[in-house]
Amino acid sequence: MKQYQSFEDIETELKHLDLERKIAWEELKFLKNEFQEDLKPANWIQYALKSAGKYGLFLLAKRFFK
Repeated sequence: MKQYQSFEDIETELKHLDLERKIAWEELKFLKNEFQEDLKPANWIQYALKSAGKYGLFLLAKRFFK
């Protein structure tokens, strides 16, 4: 356990912890927004088209080298 020498040390530590809490809260809000963006159907379609394109290219290359 940390021992403090003065009330100023305690206040400084409390301000530091408050800032850390605020930063963590903002990071959580950012992650929430990012997660909501990932769940949009437009992103699913884009991912599906990208995956289908890669798979199609793979099949085309496979036939070419056979």
